[in-house]
Amino acid sequence: MSEGTPIPTIALAPMAGVTNSAYRQLCREQAELGTPIRPAGLFTCEMVTAEGLAMRIPKTLDMLKPDPGDPIRSVQLYALEPVTLSRAVSVCGDLGVTHIDLNFGCPVPKVTRKGGGGVLPWKLDRFAALLEAAVTAAAPFGLPVTIKTRLGIDAEHETFLDAGRIAQESGIAAVTLHARTVAQAYGGTADWSRITELVDALDIPVYGNGDIWEAADARRMMAETGCAGVVIGRGCLGRPWLFRDLAAGAPTASAKPTLGEVIAMVRRHAELLTEHFGSEQHGLADLRKFMSWYFKGFPLGGDLRLALGLVTSIADIDRLTADLDPATPYPDDAQASPRGRQGNPRATVKMPDNWLATRTWAR
Repeated sequence: MSEGTPIPTIALAPMAGVTNSAYRQLCREQAELGTPIRPAGLFTCEMVTAEGLAMRIPKTLDMLKPDPGDPIRSVQLYALEPVTLSRAVSVCGDLGVTHIDLNFGCPVPKVTRKGGGGVLPWKLDRFAALLEAAVTAAAPFGLPVTIKTRLGIDAEHETFLDAGRIAQESGIAAVTLHARTVAQAYGGTADWSRITELVDALDIPVYGNGDIWEAADARRMMAETGCAGVVIGRGCLGRPWLFRDLAAGAPTASAKPTLGEVIAMVRRHAELLTEHFGSEQHGLADLRKFMSWYFKGFPLGGDLRLALGLVTSIADIDRLTADLDPATPYPDDAQASPRGRQGNPRATVKMPDNWLATRTWAR
């Protein structure tokens, strides 16, 4: 993916513990069912720390394991120090990565209390320095660099317009805006009107993120905001076929899989995870957290749900689902319902001491 290659209009958001190469491949395969165009979307690996990558720590390097069929190798980096980020981007280039995304949207307290993620754009000088470091390091490899951010720390401390302006001036290829503040975390409702504001303020592409649960939501977001594309996070948890519907681009309602089709998807996911981890035991352990998402709303019964959440082999999946009616329709109330992280807005955002006193980094 060179600097001149357009970034696809459909993207999978990096999600910790979710978007390893197996799940990325599963989502990509579904997207390719919806369109003959390649790449059918942008499928980014879970967030990687620049420090671990710069030091070439084996566990960190393992997170960059590619989906072998994806023409784009997309990596999201998290960093606080420009020098470290520059080194990490160079490592990515050496390893054949073709797209870099920078995380300035994470609301998790263990990240924000260090001044990272969604609170970092408050420090305009450090934010600009990180972007300049990444773009400069990426240039010899021809890597486009994008960023993901939020509206701001809270309603009184917005950063997205400043962040967008600095990103454009720094040579960033595109900006993704999750239309919530850090304080909102994953609660409440995303304010898509703010995406429109950023679209109107910038010349580079803006991608929208937040509250896309089905293909119709994505079409509505693009129509209402004018954004160049959509980034899908929680909406695809246990629903990789959402990318098929998105890639198809049809104005009709999203196709709903039967229970039999969902079971087949679960089994495919298990096979890919086994290959990814090189072990059925480890692969199935990773799959367990997906079970409640895959079977949300289906009339399975508590005992079966519990058993599915404890599977240790693909044979377990086959045995536990053998007597289920494959023709059971997908439950209407699970199609567009929230999944994954939720919760109420936070009264206090964890930040370094006196973080809000100044817009500069000096600490």
